[in-house]
Amino acid sequence: MRHATLGLALALALTACAEDNEDQPAADAMASLDEGIDAGASPDEGIAPDEGITPDEGITPDEGLADMSPDMAPDMAPPLPDPPAAGEWLEVMPGGDTVCSRGTPYRFFVRGGAPDKVIVDFRGGGACWNALTCSVAGSLFAEEAAPLATYLDAIEQGRLDGIFDPGEDNPFADWTLIHIQYCTGDIHWGDATVEYRANLTIEHRGYVNARSAIDWLRDRYDPTSLLVTGCSAGAYGAIMHGAHLAEDFPDARLTVLADSGAGIITDDFLQDSLPGWNAQAHLPTHVPGLEPPITELSLPDVYRAVAQHYPEHRFAQTSAAFDADQTFFYDAMGGDAADWPRLLRESLASIEADADNFRVYVSPGSSHCATPYPYLFTREVAGVRQIEWMTQLVEGEAAPDSVWCDPDPEAAAGTSCFDDPVCEACAVEMLSYCRFCEGWPERYLP
Repeated sequence: MRHATLGLALALALTACAEDNEDQPAADAMASLDEGIDAGASPDEGIAPDEGITPDEGITPDEGLADMSPDMAPDMAPPLPDPPAAGEWLEVMPGGDTVCSRGTPYRFFVRGGAPDKVIVDFRGGGACWNALTCSVAGSLFAEEAAPLATYLDAIEQGRLDGIFDPGEDNPFADWTLIHIQYCTGDIHWGDATVEYRANLTIEHRGYVNARSAIDWLRDRYDPTSLLVTGCSAGAYGAIMHGAHLAEDFPDARLTVLADSGAGIITDDFLQDSLPGWNAQAHLPTHVPGLEPPITELSLPDVYRAVAQHYPEHRFAQTSAAFDADQTFFYDAMGGDAADWPRLLRESLASIEADADNFRVYVSPGSSHCATPYPYLFTREVAGVRQIEWMTQLVEGEAAPDSVWCDPDPEAAAGTSCFDDPVCEACAVEMLSYCRFCEGWPERYLP
């Protein structure tokens, strides 16, 4: 059993799995999946980084393509729009070879802002890798790309916050933001059409879709500062595409911040995931050390290789010490959930030891993801606010020191991994992320 293979993406990308019945234990939900009967889960309920953002049932496969001429070939991309004005949002439907998992159109979004400061944000939201996981419609991964109106509604209601917040608390509010949607179940790495069985064909074209957004960006912007980020499954998109973006924008100062994608998994999920998605085809093999077959690489291998190849850029991971979602899937894969916090720290420490330009921010609690939630602005560990740490990582003359909460439950307040105001707030008010705090802290205490 290897704990950090690049099959990482597979199960940890499963951040979209949730039960309609929130009283059902997570383990029971996974058991029902194994029996092929868990067909009632929502891909975004309470877990996905774009919480509450699900494809509208009324969206037809051709929506947004009405302006195409009847004589235009179906695979011909329509003319793409120019950048939006500052503060405005734009929906782009690139057409061409882009496609969602079951053949519906792909779309990405752009928030207009400073042309020299750009965020490339990869959405999380599930994965599928075999006939069972790909057949349970919408239960394990987002199948379609939601329309812009759904995102704007989530931002207005505060269900989508953090780097999306247009307010003054967000130091990145005036940056251009490219939000790369995710609807292919392959952690933004895939480039394959897979027939899992009769009448079950999945378009794993996450790499193709992401590149359409990056190509649009490259043709219209020349940033000097580039923040590449993503939550959960999007964290893996951030590190892999980050290596390509370093080549696309050689004059930009690049920061890769992977949020809650530590890659602690077992080998059991590997063979049916990355190879089946054809992820090997677009691995950044221009980076020394990434030449081996993708099944022989670990996540620390990737970070070490990319960070060492680009010493002028910055790379980082952030995670809660007891991330409930990542821990659940590690347990479901056959690992021991009690080992996950230790394996997280060992993985992060091993990368930090070998890469001078790599940093970490390990926070208390069991929440999953930070960049799309309001506590990005209020969370503080050992006197260091996460948003200030993130800002220094991206814009500071010197990178910030790594921040680690103390795994000792008796450690001083504000430093212990068990001192978590985020989950404590859930005891007062049910918030969009509170399902991660179920059983906190009792079931995590040593």
